[in-house]
Amino acid sequence: MIERVITSGTFSLDGGTWEVDNNVWIVGDDTEVIVIDAAHDASAILEAVGERRIKAVVCTHAHNDHINAAAGLGAPIRLHPADDVLWRQQYPNGLPCEPLADGERITAGGIELEVLHTPGHSPGAVCLYAAGEGVVFTGDTLFKGGPGATGRSYSSYDTIVESIRTRLLTLPPETVVRTGHGDETTIGAEAV
Repeated sequence: MIERVITSGTFSLDGGTWEVDNNVWIVGDDTEVIVIDAAHDASAILEAVGERRIKAVVCTHAHNDHINAAAGLGAPIRLHPADDVLWRQQYPNGLPCEPLADGERITAGGIELEVLHTPGHSPGAVCLYAAGEGVVFTGDTLFKGGPGATGRSYSSYDTIVESIRTRLLTLPPETVVRTGHGDETTIGAEAV
């Protein structure tokens, strides 16, 4: 079971602030779930989760618009440690989070997510590949139409292109790409 909640708020970095709509993904079954990218509105996310247990909140990266509702979900938070510098901009008092590791597998409700470290949009950006579902959750690494944004602090265009080429475009072409913002696509469509 994969559900999407769209939340709205702001993204701030390098002195600028932008209005954004974010995709929050809920993955699991009728008893337990993983929340991917707890953005903006903890109450809306909790309403969608209902009575199910949140096994973990998994952050694809630590830009504030992807993590600013994480503290309100009452569940363990997982983040790649290379994004700690961004995490501390949102949580300067050090809200605890547990490290994600490349190749790690996280399961909820029978759905297994493999962590793929895909730096470039941020140093600790990850994608979450659910091979059994034919889906990859790419956060802001890959969108319909190409790579996520670079050019701001802690990002690198060359690095994100390499991550996409070596970690994502090697997945089966029919794999559905569920993004951090906007519409889904497929690996095959983005490989063209």
